[in-house]
Amino acid sequence: MTVRNSMLVRTPILVRLALLLAAALVAAGCGSSSSSNGNPTGNGAGTVITTRSGPAGTYLASSSGRAVYLFNGDSMNKSNCSGSCVSIWPPVAAKGTLSASGGASSSDLGTITRSDGTKQVTYNGHPLYYYAGDSGAGMTSGQGISGFGATWWLVGTSGSALTSSGSKSPKPSSSGSSGGGWA
Repeated sequence: MTVRNSMLVRTPILVRLALLLAAALVAAGCGSSSSSNGNPTGNGAGTVITTRSGPAGTYLASSSGRAVYLFNGDSMNKSNCSGSCVSIWPPVAAKGTLSASGGASSSDLGTITRSDGTKQVTYNGHPLYYYAGDSGAGMTSGQGISGFGATWWLVGTSGSALTSSGSKSPKPSSSGSSGGGWA
């Protein structure tokens, strides 16, 4: 009898079950309530879009306060941001049930299926994105940036672009479809 088999025989079943349960809980805890692009989804409840206020006005944000943007280069219910664009402007992923809070309207929420098969949140038909340069809640440094062929704007509660720049971080040194010069 090997040492491993000897240990299994001597370990009471309740201890083995407790260890198995602990391992399952650790594995479940390794999952997170946010996706790799920072899209908070709450405790399994799904993606929540809410509102925050800043110099540009009241804008849409994730449940953790991360600003969301629209891309003037998109078509209604169609994203035109792919390739290197998504590394700077990650799509807001649709996880679970979509819901709205604050001044956001649930009836304006929707989803589209991206070319890679993932679901992206839309608001009033506009695909939503985060800006990689926003490092925390309440940051809106992507406001008014031109890149990848069009301008990026915060989204107002009506679903329209908030084109007032307010006070924001400086624009990148170069822009365009190549994405060069982005921080």
